[in-house]
Formats: sequence, C-alpha cells, structure tokens
Amino acid sequence: MDKYDIKNIELAEGGRRRIEWAEREMPVLRSILERFKQERPFEGIRMSACLHVTTETANLMHTLQAGGADVVLTASNPLSTQDDVAACLVSHFEIPVFAIKGEDNVTYYKHIAAALDHRPHLTMDDGADLVSTLHQSRRDQLSEIIGGTEETTTGVIRLRAMAADGALEFPVVAVNDAMTKHFFDNRYGTGQSTVDGIIRATNILLAGKTFVVGGYGWCARGLAMRARGMGANVIVTEVDPMKALEAVMDGFRVMPMIEAAPIGEIFVTLTGDINVVDEHHFEVMRDGAIVANSGHFNVEINIPALEEMSVDKKLVRPFVEAYNLPDGRTIHILGEGRLINLAAAEGHPASVMDMSFANQALSAEYMVKHADQLENKVYAVPEDIDREIARLKLESMKIDIDVLTQEQIDYLNSWQEGT
Repeated sequence: MDKYDIKNIELAEGGRRRIEWAEREMPVLRSILERFKQERPFEGIRMSACLHVTTETANLMHTLQAGGADVVLTASNPLSTQDDVAACLVSHFEIPVFAIKGEDNVTYYKHIAAALDHRPHLTMDDGADLVSTLHQSRRDQLSEIIGGTEETTTGVIRLRAMAADGALEFPVVAVNDAMTKHFFDNRYGTGQSTVDGIIRATNILLAGKTFVVGGYGWCARGLAMRARGMGANVIVTEVDPMKALEAVMDGFRVMPMIEAAPIGEIFVTLTGDINVVDEHHFEVMRDGAIVANSGHFNVEINIPALEEMSVDKKLVRPFVEAYNLPDGRTIHILGEGRLINLAAAEGHPASVMDMSFANQALSAEYMVKHADQLENKVYAVPEDIDREIARLKLESMKIDIDVLTQEQIDYLNSWQEGT
C-alpha cells in the first residue's frame, strides 16, 4: 500500500464499528458491492477520490475496491474528516487516505497533491478540487484521465463554467444532478444534518428563533423545512426570482439579506457563492447573532471582513468563535465558516447517502464503459441509473408500487386516443 497521512492509526477499531453501523443503512450500495465483486468493472483502474471522509464514504470506497479499483482518498474539506474512519480505511481496507480533521490549508493541498500522485484514470470529486488542480498545475496528467464524477452543486457549477470556457479536458458526470441525489441528499440530508450541526455546536433551542436561510436551492429548501419543523420563524433570502417566488408559495418570509440581518438570530448560507453574509450585514446584526455555512466552501461568509471589524475573538465552545466588535456586540461564527453539518456533526444520515453513493458507484462504472464515446463536457447521470437506484431503494424499504398495464402503455404512446 502507498503511504498515507492520517491522525492516528490506533483509532481504526472505533472507525470499523461506525462504518459497519452505517453499512446497515446502505442496502442499495451493498447490493451494488455484491455485483461489483462478481463483475470487477474497475479492474486495472486507478481512482483518486476527494470526498468527505465519513463512515458513508468508507462504504463507497469499499464498494469501489470490491469492483477492482485501486483507490486513494483525500478530504474535500479540512474539517469534514472523521479520523477514526480514516484510520480504519488504512488499517482494515488497505486504502491509502490523506486526511486529518482540522488540517490547515497547506496540508489540505498537500493531500490533494498526494491523491493525484496516484496517477488516477478516474477522479471522484466533492467540490471539483481534483479536477481544478489537474487543469491548473498537473496538466501533464490530463492525458491519463478517462473521466470523473462530481458530487456537489458547487463542484458542478465550477465544472460547467470550465466546460463553457472550453477548458474542461475530460468528461465528468454530474452526480449531484441525479434526482435520487439532489431530491433526497440535498433536501432531506442537508436539512437534517445542518440542524444537527448547529445544535451540537451551540445547544440552543431553535423554537421561537428567527432563522435566516441564505438561498433556496435544494439544500436550502431542506434546511428551511427542517428549521420550521423545529419551531423557528424562517426567513429566506434569494437572488433568483423563481426560487424566491417558490419560497413565498411554500409559506416563508422572503426579503434581501440586508433587511434580514437586523432581525435574524441564526443565519445559515447554502448558495455556493461568495460573501452571501458580508461586512454591511455584520454592521447591523444584533448582539449574539449566530452565523453558519452549509455550502461547500467557506467563502459564503466574509470572515476576513469580520476579522477586521473585530477587536478580538475567542473560542467559547468547540466550533463556536465569538467575534467581539468595538460597539460591544458579539457575533458567533460556527465551524470556521465551513460545512457545519460535517464540522460539528457527522454529515448526512447513511440512509440518504446510500442513494448518493450508489449514484457515484454506478456513474463511475458508466464512465469506465463509455468514456471513449463521451466529449469533454458535463453529463447528467443516465436516467436508467437514476430510476434503478430509486427502485432498489424502494425494494430495500419493502415498498411496492404499481406497474403500467400494456393497455396503459399503449395509451400513453398513442396520439390517436381521445378523451
């Protein structure tokens, strides 16, 4: 096995137990693993994965390995690594891992470089850091890459920008855009896990609080739904008139962030864009405001501006930093502005990641089979893969659905039939 860089190999046994616990909630991925064992679709394929190092990701890595892949894993966020899981992957699965929770920016990119030193044929990204690094500083490796997959909204945005500029040098499947991914992972997974991260970090009561959600994409929809379910008074801010209108029709108050800033008590950004909470918002926030991010990168909150505005800061609880302003107000930033559901909690529940990582596994298989027929652009997950994952999930839940009769099929395919 290649070298690795983790916190402590002695944490492996605890990681193994948690990985096994998650595996019980991942029946779709388990069924794919059993097929991969027989068919070995990745025999001879080197993969580099840049994902959150969690129990669910460990089960994906095991599935790819069972399919013959020679895989290495690095973290896609400095605060999202579960160190016991990293240790177990190295010790029990002999998968090289380059990830330590809390690593600094220099170490983070050193680990990205280590994953690319594997000379992958296939990349698997959560935020497009492998792809962007390959295109910026590892261009000599581009000819070895047959394709990639991308897990997140943020990564897909970056990749589509590259494709539009003609800069993308290999095909990528946008796993994030699969219906069995963004309808469930983004909405139900992010909704629950973000609330979980905020509560673990702060131990505050959400009921009765004014809760501001920055954005109304799939992740933000899920958070707004869950925050309201906990009794919070939810405000949504948006730049897209269609999404803003949808939020209104869903029963939420909608206003610009500058209007929400003086009345909000908790702020969470989920947009994929920069400076959603900015200096002029901090200037009018109430004393004690809590600000967190559940978008992929920590750029959604302008923390450098808050640093300049503050007279000092201190860690008041794990993952809670108090920024003290000259006028006596305090603003609390959670998890250094990084993904709060992974910084302070454990990320999405395994049962929803079951579908997301089934998409990753089957999209990787699709890429290996069809890479020579694909252009250098971003592709949707094929509909038959999406529907098969939904079917397998329902089957695992012991839920049956109706099947069209031949008469119904003929009717739907005919234009001659009237009312």
